[in-house]
Amino acid sequence: MKPWELDPARYEELWREKCREAARGFEQFSAPAAAYFASPATAYRLRAEFRLWHEGDDLNYVMFDPDRPKEPIPVVSFQQALQPIQDAMPRLLDAVKSNPMLRRKLFQVEFMAARSGSVLVTLAYHRPLDEQWEYEARLIASEMDLSIIGRSRKQKRVIGCDWIEESFTVGSNAHHYRSYEQSFVQPNVYVNESMLNWVYRNAANAHGDLLELYCGNGNFTLPLAAKYGRILATEVAKSSTKAALENLRMNSVNNVDLVRLSAEEVVQALSGVREFQRLKRLSQPLDKFEFSAVFVDPPRSGLDEETCKLVQRFDRIYYVSCNSETLRANLQQLTKTHRLQALAFFDQFPYTNHIESAVVLERA
Repeated sequence: MKPWELDPARYEELWREKCREAARGFEQFSAPAAAYFASPATAYRLRAEFRLWHEGDDLNYVMFDPDRPKEPIPVVSFQQALQPIQDAMPRLLDAVKSNPMLRRKLFQVEFMAARSGSVLVTLAYHRPLDEQWEYEARLIASEMDLSIIGRSRKQKRVIGCDWIEESFTVGSNAHHYRSYEQSFVQPNVYVNESMLNWVYRNAANAHGDLLELYCGNGNFTLPLAAKYGRILATEVAKSSTKAALENLRMNSVNNVDLVRLSAEEVVQALSGVREFQRLKRLSQPLDKFEFSAVFVDPPRSGLDEETCKLVQRFDRIYYVSCNSETLRANLQQLTKTHRLQALAFFDQFPYTNHIESAVVLERA
């Protein structure tokens, strides 16, 4: 189903079919009964991005069909987005349409929002942005009570904040997250909250320390910090690392060491192949961690062979995946040493074929 063909009346039907297909793919691993977590049918995405299409005096948000890439499809409404984005879209379009300074050579708009109502808008241009642009943008930001970022080649002008904050309740605790513009964030806020709680519940009997790869903005790090003695969390993206450090500080989490390392570098460090200056700033030497578990939330490509071997060293493995195909490929290796203890599917991407999968494995 194309993004502009949303049919909320069909959501349950599509979700049930997606669940059946996902479950079939894991039968080969003698998986336990899966848990399933649906999404709201509308108003679930915290981010939305559109091209701006200029046609005479008219201006519209548009998307493109990959099958007809030269034909812009006007987007009048976008029901997938959180309500604050849906409310801001027509107001912003009217404001920009009637303002030559903001309209000229504007080619893309990106929205980010929180359930609390805060909105961040990024306006991307094919021209330099000057003081007059900033003056006009400030007027609209004030009138609409939102933050605006102007971007052009080698320029970034920030009016207000370049981040949004969202809160999730995990167990009985509220965790507060800051996500920066143009950095990775779980797109479906309601499903993300379900994912956090599922992982938290499956860590009920946790002990020792945890190694976390691909920690992003600390999405899973914050709730898991209450379950483990210490966490060594690693992330390679600068913007995500910045957000994770801020989120640890905001939530007064002090038992996490966060280091900018790739998964490949973690393999080298733990194997003693290479020393990293960054690891010398840990709260304790690397060999003093008593790792009992590892948590991974890798990119769509999954775990490479060496990282998969590293993960197999740990008694417990938490694996969250946005690509069931690469997860199943990794499980071919991981289930040689571990058995599948828990399985869950999350509808992070409604109305698409994509499904978020999560497993917990214990050493056999």
